[in-house]
Amino acid sequence: MSTKKRILFIAHEMSPYLELTEYANMVNKMAIKSNEAGLEVRVIMPRFGIINERRHRLHEVVRLSGINIVIDNDDYPLIIKVASLPSARLQVYFLDNEDYFKRKAVFADENEQFYDDNAARAVFFCKGALETVKKFGWPPDIIHCSGWMTSLIPMYLKTAYKKEAVFAHSKVVYSLEPNGFKEKLGPTFVKKATISNLIKEKDIELYKEGTNAALNRGAAKYADAVVVAGDKADKKLVEEIKGEKGKIILPYKKDNEDLADYLQLYNQLMGK
Repeated sequence: MSTKKRILFIAHEMSPYLELTEYANMVNKMAIKSNEAGLEVRVIMPRFGIINERRHRLHEVVRLSGINIVIDNDDYPLIIKVASLPSARLQVYFLDNEDYFKRKAVFADENEQFYDDNAARAVFFCKGALETVKKFGWPPDIIHCSGWMTSLIPMYLKTAYKKEAVFAHSKVVYSLEPNGFKEKLGPTFVKKATISNLIKEKDIELYKEGTNAALNRGAAKYADAVVVAGDKADKKLVEEIKGEKGKIILPYKKDNEDLADYLQLYNQLMGK
């Protein structure tokens, strides 16, 4: 039985599969660096329609099939695909669904209109990622979330999923990136994000505006540690986080290319 510590990266972008911002390359580097440091690493991201399955050699994981994600009382089938990250011996799992991810764009249509179902897409991805880990039966010591699409995961882990054995010892890191969108996720976002009888209204209060800033604030509140992932990150929120007792914050460092600070953060959270 493996005695390696486990780290799960959950992100909506990662090189070489999808590069929306410079942080996609950072997620790639963090995964490889953690792998080289002796951690057991897995990555979960959405299978957006613009990701080329043939080029990146994605294939469906049949043994993980059969998961349905409930959003607003409707069931959506979760399809899980996998690829091996080039130049590293680690697996990247892609979450797919016909309704949410088959389109040939990411967050906006050809007229640059923000998709009106982005709220549901984010909820599907966050719930899907956690249900996939349950299906793995693979308890992560660290869950590092990157990108606004992952922002509900810290809250879910501290509320609806807190009694799940697979997450019993997981520590959550959230990368606080510059705001990625200017729109709002819409008035039904909170309803879609709620998990019946397991999440109270006060649990999701910080998220309710549905703005990128609100998502970051909620995720940062529930995370065990926050990484400031850019010099344009919300400075007001960074100061708020610094004022929270017991919250670990990793300041932004432009020259932090060797990622030693990230590994030190992971080890600190794991009690090494």
